[in-house]
Amino acid sequence: MELKNDGKIKLNIPLAAEWKDGELYLLDQTKLPTEVIIEKQETAQQVWDSIKVLKVRGAPAIGIAGAYGLLVAIKQQQNLSTSDFINYIKKQAEYLDSSRPTAVNLSWALNRMLNKAKSFSSLSSHDIYARLEKEAISIHEEDIECCHSIGRNGAPLIENGMGVLTHCNAGSLAVSELGTALAPMYVAHSQNKKFKIYADETRPLLQGARLTSWELFEAGLDVTLICDNMAAHFMSKGHIQLIIVGTDRVAANGDVANKIGTLGVAILADYYKIPFYVACPFSTIDLNTPTGADIPIEQRDPAEVTHFAQKRVAPQNVSVGNPAFDVTPNRLVKGFITEKGIINPPYVETLKNTFG
Repeated sequence: MELKNDGKIKLNIPLAAEWKDGELYLLDQTKLPTEVIIEKQETAQQVWDSIKVLKVRGAPAIGIAGAYGLLVAIKQQQNLSTSDFINYIKKQAEYLDSSRPTAVNLSWALNRMLNKAKSFSSLSSHDIYARLEKEAISIHEEDIECCHSIGRNGAPLIENGMGVLTHCNAGSLAVSELGTALAPMYVAHSQNKKFKIYADETRPLLQGARLTSWELFEAGLDVTLICDNMAAHFMSKGHIQLIIVGTDRVAANGDVANKIGTLGVAILADYYKIPFYVACPFSTIDLNTPTGADIPIEQRDPAEVTHFAQKRVAPQNVSVGNPAFDVTPNRLVKGFITEKGIINPPYVETLKNTFG
């Protein structure tokens, strides 16, 4: 980790998504931490698959990949008439959006791209594509600025000597640069604060073990990896004073959909009187979804649970439940760390007033 000339933090790890010379490159996060593989994305189906199988994951990163992925999907169709081109853009946006239904950033970014295309309906298909490329780059650049703002706004919560727990991965690999939940930790570290981070392994796909602990360790932060079922033990021993997680969608009332296991962490935090914060950009806040009960929860492949490191660890044909997310009720959330500051209850009012 280093400070750039503009005072911003630079992490020396690969980017989750990169648009270079008119081509999209995604880091295959399913191979981390043992292999660093960056794949060029050449078709809409490849981008859809990359998002679906979690080669790219984390709500903001999925949104960025979706915006760039739409460019990949329509690049070869610029010979169409303007009306046909816009209809084709709409179909491809709907297709890409179907890859991960819970992460609202994906639909947000794709709708933004589609609306931008419709606003240029008087232009040629070639010119519309050029405008959309600029729009996708703007989405990416805005997300980078959000990350740094979230980091600055959340860093004061972290004090010397604290233990900070996080669940899943909401760091640089899930966003653009610093991440969301990890951004305050990176900023606090750059301010020479001394604190310890506890990273839940995050079953069943081990994003905390494979990704969070890897990127924090590579950046030089003091990180301890623990199994999910160890969190209560460390809280009970007084090792944890603060919890910061990310989110894939925030409902209008402040209910939070995040990686499965987050609800358990929030309940434990409430029991042990530990502040539980959620870090996210405005694009993750969905004011059109009234409560967490209205958020679709993705059900994933049973093999993620029945197998570990490609080896079966459960009986053949056993029934499996594998929801990718759970919903934490708003009353367990101390506050939202956003690019516009920390948002406090009552969330129905404060989220609408801040982001409506």
